[in-house]
Amino acid sequence: MILLDSKKRLITLSIVLVSGIIIFILGLGTTGLVDETPPLFAAAARAMSESGDWLTPKVNGMFRFDKPPLTYWLMGFFYSLPKNEIWDSLGTLSARLPSALGSLFLMLMIGDTLFCWPQKGDRQFLTPIVASLGFALSPLIIIWSRTAVSDALLTGTLGISLLLFWRRMASDNNDQCISAWFFLGLAILTKGPVAFVLATLTVTSFLFIQKDWKSLLKKINPKKGFFITILISVPWYFLELIKEGKPFWDNFFNYHNFQRYTSVVNNHAEPFWFFLYIMILASLPFTPFLYDGIFRAFKDFLKSSKESCNVTETLYIYSLCWLTSVLIFFSISATKLPSYWLPAIPATAILISNSFANLKNSNRSYLWIFNILILFGLSVAFFYSNIWLSTINDPEMPNLASELISSGIIFKAKLLFSLFSLLAIVLFSFKFKNIFLYLQIFLLIGQSFLMSPIRKLADTSRQLPLRNISKLISDIREGKESLAMIGIRKPSLHYYSRQIVFYEPNTKEGLINLSERLNTDRRKNYEDQPDYEYKSLLVVIDQYSSREQHWSSINHQKLGKYGIYNLWRIQKSDLSKYSELLVNSGYKSDWKNRKVEKF
Repeated sequence: MILLDSKKRLITLSIVLVSGIIIFILGLGTTGLVDETPPLFAAAARAMSESGDWLTPKVNGMFRFDKPPLTYWLMGFFYSLPKNEIWDSLGTLSARLPSALGSLFLMLMIGDTLFCWPQKGDRQFLTPIVASLGFALSPLIIIWSRTAVSDALLTGTLGISLLLFWRRMASDNNDQCISAWFFLGLAILTKGPVAFVLATLTVTSFLFIQKDWKSLLKKINPKKGFFITILISVPWYFLELIKEGKPFWDNFFNYHNFQRYTSVVNNHAEPFWFFLYIMILASLPFTPFLYDGIFRAFKDFLKSSKESCNVTETLYIYSLCWLTSVLIFFSISATKLPSYWLPAIPATAILISNSFANLKNSNRSYLWIFNILILFGLSVAFFYSNIWLSTINDPEMPNLASELISSGIIFKAKLLFSLFSLLAIVLFSFKFKNIFLYLQIFLLIGQSFLMSPIRKLADTSRQLPLRNISKLISDIREGKESLAMIGIRKPSLHYYSRQIVFYEPNTKEGLINLSERLNTDRRKNYEDQPDYEYKSLLVVIDQYSSREQHWSSINHQKLGKYGIYNLWRIQKSDLSKYSELLVNSGYKSDWKNRKVEKF
């Protein structure tokens, strides 16, 4: 019996692993970095790898204290592997692997947890697969797991930690206690104190509703565990604080943690109910089953409050505490971003599987009707795409609407969602068993069919021009000329050119700023040091900014154009003269009064 269960477990996890590789890994390095945050992570990680300074993240000659170092370390590890420039020519595979692997390992942990601890009504072989796919096929997880930022890695490390906490409470395996605190330490090294807060809220709220909470608390051994978490996560913060002092404290703790939570940063103000809206989108197209799973978990909670309940049967209640903790914590936050919801998605996937596990034993036909209506609505939206395509106005991709049509992506989307709707209707009409799993498999195949050409189109239209112009800069640069970018700011220019880049707006003040900074703002790059005294500089300027009179009036040599970006060579003396004219006209520089190049 044990061998049979081990074989079933291996088969289940193998199916989950293959599905995860299809969603997260395939084609991961075939497109360039997407501006604007991923190139900052990638540049900092590559700088660590090539400079040997693994303590302090730096980008474009400046400290980057936005996030702790685990994401940079993992990216840097992949950049340091032999022949990296051959098997990762764009640098994106190394930068995206931490996100992809974080989601893949969490997907396996979700499946393994539900296999080893089947809940009431679960089908041991199918429910773990449904829960794992419910997580991996979330639109937000698909996007962020293939993006070179820290959000997916936080979700992975925190999610694994929270599942290990529950597994420890549901079993007598002491090793899982140490592992839970270990992964919590990694989560804190990924995105800071927020990981500890979310874990504490989840576990505390769950213990609060358990009658035997003292014995459960003893099982997770908080004294020993907290020491392990501190041992893993705190040393870097301590060393960085000793080395950099106040700039690190002000930037990381004050700005990126305290100010982001208590005040609106970068215009990301949203209403209190924002994440209720995101919760709907993040679970599409299976959102009705999420709400059914939440309702069922809440009923289980009410039942457990009246009569004793075996802790091994509380995974859905635990997931409800998990989801609620993330929802409340980030709803209170002044700054709100869709990515903040990612840590809750593992819990939503488990709750969706709760609905699946009980569909067979109850009449929930209205759920399928709602689900079919959602699929039909998505299909109709693509059939009337000419209406909403005309509203797209992206200055970086001015021909996006026509390119979407000519590439066949819109046609593929129409076909996919029409077949999806038809399949759902047929399966429901003939009362097939496991309809939910069949639709997940179809979506697994369909997302690969649709997402790959979307990524390639976006890369060709948005990022390829920047890669081409970066190569041109390297080919024609004279005497280590300084490099500036005017108008639209793209950190990927720094990443691909490997040079210090001065970013300025296309305003008159921006012109004065650039002239002053070339004389006073000195940067050191780990690989390239500009010659600030050289007579000319290279300027990348977008086509909209190049029409501004104060820029077009400066004598410049046109060196090339890719997409909307032009490459000019400007004599520093000409820039200085025009800057003096603007100053005499009453304009002033403002670069010292703002956070320069704060993305």
